[in-house]
Amino acid sequence: QVQLVESGGGLVQPGGSLTLSCAASRSTFDVMAWYRRAPGKQRELVAATTSGGLSTYADSVNDRFTISRDNAKNTVYLQMNSLKPQDTAVYYCNLRYQTVNYWGQGTQVTVST
Repeated sequence: QVQLVESGGGLVQPGGSLTLSCAASRSTFDVMAWYRRAPGKQRELVAATTSGGLSTYADSVNDRFTISRDNAKNTVYLQMNSLKPQDTAVYYCNLRYQTVNYWGQGTQVTVST
């Protein structure tokens, strides 16, 4: 079975940084992505990277967040810099193989003074 384990969430002050990681049980995914859901809002795509090396970001995080993958470790990362209170949300990793999606358990990121 495919299992995803997320880590790296926590409490950080505005302007701070966090790195999220998501380790999978295999490395054959076509797309690896990060989504987030803030209280009272729908889930939104934060960043995604393809097996071909292309990446995309939401406008709200562009130039602040960086997505990367380590195929040897079956892991995708999200480096988050210059965090803002509006970045507060539960973050979920999403791995896609063809048309099948696999989701992590979610990790809480709170940006507050």
